[in-house]
Amino acid sequence: MNKPLRRIAIFCGLLVLTLLLRANWLQYVQAEDLSTRKENRRVQIAQYASERGNIIVGDKAITGSAVTNGSDYKYKRTYLDGPMWAPVTGFASQAFGSTQLEKLEDGILTGSDDRLFFDRTIGMFTGAKKQGGNVVTTLNRAAQLAAFKGLGEKKGAVAALDPRTGKILALVSTPSYDPSSFAGNSKADEKAWVSLKDSKDKALVNRALRETYPPGSTFKVVTASAALEHGVVTDVNAPTDTPEPYILPLSTKPMVNHASGCEHASLMKALEVSCNSVFANMGDKVTRDKMLETAEKFGFNNEKIDTPVRAYASVYDKEMDRGGNALSSIGQFNTAATPLQMAMVAAAVANDGKLMKPYMVDQLTAPNLDVLEKTEPSEMSRPLSAENAQKVQEMMVNVVENGTGGSAKIDGVTVGGKTGTAQHGEHNAKRPYAWFISYAKTDKGSPVAVAVVVEDASGVNREDITGGGLAGPIARAVMQAVLKSQG
Repeated sequence: MNKPLRRIAIFCGLLVLTLLLRANWLQYVQAEDLSTRKENRRVQIAQYASERGNIIVGDKAITGSAVTNGSDYKYKRTYLDGPMWAPVTGFASQAFGSTQLEKLEDGILTGSDDRLFFDRTIGMFTGAKKQGGNVVTTLNRAAQLAAFKGLGEKKGAVAALDPRTGKILALVSTPSYDPSSFAGNSKADEKAWVSLKDSKDKALVNRALRETYPPGSTFKVVTASAALEHGVVTDVNAPTDTPEPYILPLSTKPMVNHASGCEHASLMKALEVSCNSVFANMGDKVTRDKMLETAEKFGFNNEKIDTPVRAYASVYDKEMDRGGNALSSIGQFNTAATPLQMAMVAAAVANDGKLMKPYMVDQLTAPNLDVLEKTEPSEMSRPLSAENAQKVQEMMVNVVENGTGGSAKIDGVTVGGKTGTAQHGEHNAKRPYAWFISYAKTDKGSPVAVAVVVEDASGVNREDITGGGLAGPIARAVMQAVLKSQG
């Protein structure tokens, strides 16, 4: 072979080798990345080529699938009572992707999860249609309905837990949205999506998990726990060394009380009437670092609270000075909490100091209902001892029986609670947030702890916005729903 032909042969051989290398690189090295990237339309078509499995509450599905007309996506997602359940399900949209449980459990719901390989293989031989598995939640239908109806037209959120297990029983955020309205990829779906996305009401935001608020006086439960745990207070009925007026540390400014009888008030009395001065004083005596220690045991500053939907971290400032710590001890300054976080505070107290990890998925099942995975309750931390937890319980029960939390009373049931009215905005000019945290307890323990925040109470005068008046009745309705459903 002459030299020119040999060179051409070598060049052609190198081209073939390059093509082989490139083909193998695409097939084996980049296969996973290419098959999962959002620009790959085949993945989306396959995702909606068969009916999705369902998200289930109790024994009933709150989702479904419908045939899509005039589209290469065969099925689209449907939702039963979509606005009520949207903070739980999230959405699955042909055009706009998915969120929350719909996204996190997509492999199970579409049937593509490796744990469903055997089901897919059998289907190839039997000719059975591909089916998705199911996500069985911990939610209590009656509690969710009570929370949703209670909030009504108000902006706000509710989170309810079973303190004994950490199961999430209710998770509501208002205003909400109907995930069915943009589940397809038509012009109507696009219009519904744009309207929601650009809305000033932030209906797409899950306020129960992903909005933080100043917790106001509900945080005094954390401060009381810290004072007991760190030995600043041993007797909750003994007078505290709190003058009136109480001057904030590093300041000449007196702390404002909205109740009388706060001078040297006991911790019991101070929680009953919500004395700012007493709890600011207690927070200062505990010190910032020890307040921080207790707050973090309750879950503050934790960026990895997964339900499995990740909740935003609640905040207790690590760098503030004494004055900031005193203000933070009454739930102001930089302190911020999600409704889930404040439900966790109430749950830990109700469960004798043991905080259970919150979770929303009870089990994942195959199409034939075989259990693929089941969530077992697990302890998250011990913010306070059983002895001190029972002291805080006594204080919270006193708030409901004799103090600001009377709207949460339930006949024949022990209820503990704490109100909160959190100021916010420059110079506290904006309408305050109304909070209420509570738990109900029977001879079988505490089956429910609740946190309610009302962000905006339409038609209510600023002076009438109180945690007991607005949020307390909602918490009561949720607790009653859980108690009734559990017999």
